[in-house]
Amino acid sequence: MKSEFALAFTEIGERSKLERSVILEALEAALVQAYRKALNASTAQEVNATIDVNSGKAVIFAEKEVVEEVLDNRTEATLEVARQFDPLAQLGDLVKIDSTPPNFGRIAAQAAKQLVLQKLKEAERDSQYEEYAKREGEIIHGTVQSVSGGTVILQLGRAEAAMPRKEQMLGERYRQGDKLRVLCIGVRKEGRGPQITVSRAHKDMLRRLLELEVPEIYNGTVEIKDISREPGHRSKIAVAAGVPGIDPVGACVGMRGMRIQSIVKELHDEKIDVIEWSSDPSVFISKALSPARVGAVYLEDGGLDMRNATVVVPDDQLSLAIGRDGQNARLAAKLTHWKIDIKSLSECTREAIKRIAEDPAYALLQQTLESELKHATATIAKMEERRPIMPEEYAFLNKVVDAAERLRISLQKADRAEREARVAAVRATFPAAAYALPLEEITDLDEVLRTTLLAAGFASAGSVLETLALDEDAILKLDGVGPKVISDLHDLLLSTAAAVPVIELEPEAALEIEAVTPVVAAAAPATAEVDATAAVPEIAKPAPLVPERVVDKDDDPDDDGENKGMLAKPTAKKKKKDKGARRGRTIIYDEDADTYVTGRAAGLDEEDAQIT
Repeated sequence: MKSEFALAFTEIGERSKLERSVILEALEAALVQAYRKALNASTAQEVNATIDVNSGKAVIFAEKEVVEEVLDNRTEATLEVARQFDPLAQLGDLVKIDSTPPNFGRIAAQAAKQLVLQKLKEAERDSQYEEYAKREGEIIHGTVQSVSGGTVILQLGRAEAAMPRKEQMLGERYRQGDKLRVLCIGVRKEGRGPQITVSRAHKDMLRRLLELEVPEIYNGTVEIKDISREPGHRSKIAVAAGVPGIDPVGACVGMRGMRIQSIVKELHDEKIDVIEWSSDPSVFISKALSPARVGAVYLEDGGLDMRNATVVVPDDQLSLAIGRDGQNARLAAKLTHWKIDIKSLSECTREAIKRIAEDPAYALLQQTLESELKHATATIAKMEERRPIMPEEYAFLNKVVDAAERLRISLQKADRAEREARVAAVRATFPAAAYALPLEEITDLDEVLRTTLLAAGFASAGSVLETLALDEDAILKLDGVGPKVISDLHDLLLSTAAAVPVIELEPEAALEIEAVTPVVAAAAPATAEVDATAAVPEIAKPAPLVPERVVDKDDDPDDDGENKGMLAKPTAKKKKKDKGARRGRTIIYDEDADTYVTGRAAGLDEEDAQIT
């Protein structure tokens, strides 16, 4: 039969869910501390404890010095006693000897109780943290324990979790004892135990519920492309089939809507729209605005920051497309990552007729759509009088709107291309090194002006020069910047950038740089994505000459500094400088990487980096 100690040891392991080795280590550490406290032993003395799990017998081994005459039993032992534990022991050796005091079991039980409990708590907290850290991003089950200050405390079994107010679904009421399924969104390790944060409002909560209810999503046959959600109100899910021949929407909805209804019930009747994802943005936006019917979608794709979609819907579908408080349009915009502008067909027709009549750029449409414009004007008049409209009359409206919108988008593309060409032309007039020259490295630049430019978002000399050429007012409106400062700033940045030497390496040298600095080579694809109008190949040429500027006598850059405005330092004295050598960096063009690197990054010493 097992002893009482063995039974208690097993019970502690089952209750705390800890490994036997962890519990045994805690008990041994407690016995060592109890021994030191009972005998007032030094912490420098090595002491070990062993426990027989079956019998519960504890033995203390303390390191003692072998001496002829024992003066202190705590640290010394005779040669005869030492050789009972180490037959090869000699005088002066340190030997571990059984030093278990009499009645040590009772003393240890009293002294080690608190330490054992503390060690077990620490081990249990670590075990809890590891368990729930692995489950972050998964759904876990909990029971509402209390609601305090808007925060819901849930009992997860071995640990507690907190659900802040912002992670709760709007309209839900939580009572003590309620069983909830929540998403674990964060686990932090703290002294009092793992702090677990859960949520029912996170969009991944809906994703995990779909994975549980829809086997096709769990095994990857159907993929969830994106989710937009307003917890407690409405959600939109874009799904796509990973295998041909599968209806992704039907798989998610289930027979008679059984699958989606179980999720709706779990989320307290939150409305869920399942939409088939499409690679065509126009089709995807049309489906994202369901249940409204969409007439036409016109896209203006100017990059991630300028993705605008104009959606034309029938007049009776306008309110449905926008939704209550704009909810449907807002969710569709989040799902598609496009800025959506919804307009009714009549509104778009009025705007198109007005633009065609007033804007010279639309003059050609007056001739090509003369008949359609007359019919469209008459139809709009009938709509204002609330008279019935025939289907063929709507066709005239659609034709006028389609022609005007397409022309508007083409004109905008032309304007954007013109701006890009202008920017490329301006950049070609500056030294290529200007864009690799940070403002922080321009020593002659006034500190106040430097701080102002950095705060305004200018990082390099090239960005400032480009803005000065394209829109000088953008810098003039900054605090402390006037026409005089603008003129001096332009001259300083242009001359400093032109003074930075540029070395065009041979192909063999470029290969060596690529081997030394793999980060530069990795950046090459990003450089290759620049528009062709930016004249990238021309950057490899030597820096262009600095354009001459007409400077008044008062603007003479060789002046003593009395009239240099913010660019002149208060204590600066006139001294001769070698502008080519004062910069501590050399810009080198790497042909294979199609980018610029510094001489230091290229592994060149000062002598190799000089230009003669």
